[in-house]
Amino acid sequence: MEEYYRYFLAVHIIFVVSWMAGLFYGVRLFIYHTEANDKPEVEKNILQREFAKIEGRLWNIITIPAMILTIAAGGMMLYLNPAYLKVDWMQVKLGFVGLLIIYHFICQKIMKQLRRGIFKFSSNQLRLWNEVATILLVAIVFTVILKSAVNWVYGLIGLVAFSVVIMTAVKIYKRYREKSHD
Repeated sequence: MEEYYRYFLAVHIIFVVSWMAGLFYGVRLFIYHTEANDKPEVEKNILQREFAKIEGRLWNIITIPAMILTIAAGGMMLYLNPAYLKVDWMQVKLGFVGLLIIYHFICQKIMKQLRRGIFKFSSNQLRLWNEVATILLVAIVFTVILKSAVNWVYGLIGLVAFSVVIMTAVKIYKRYREKSHD
């Protein structure tokens, strides 16, 4: 059983990387798609059609299959070693994974809205949204590697501090971009 578990672990890690790459790049494309609104009409139309096409391909060819294979391999690992379901850190990890799945489907909804010309978020809001995936990834990796869900106070403080640092960096970058465009 241990041998099979390791194969599924390898597949799980490979497709987690692919899924995260799709999420990171997808939201980055949403930012560019939104910023195309600031271009002259002809350029805007060309860019938005192209971004919609690229986003769709990324989502359907990489992001969705990677999510499915990540979940399937993770499910097989839990099937082969069901004792993990009783361990605190695994329950915490699965909670974060659940949030990541919700994030995935919210991104999918945003992509469909952009395709229909509905722009509910500014490029800066999408930059902040992009960091949510980073925060969830950090939370998942630290939970799995440290295998500790017991010390909630330090973990929560660390996650909040990390989130503040990332959000501050996004705001600083926004100011830098605004000044460089002047």
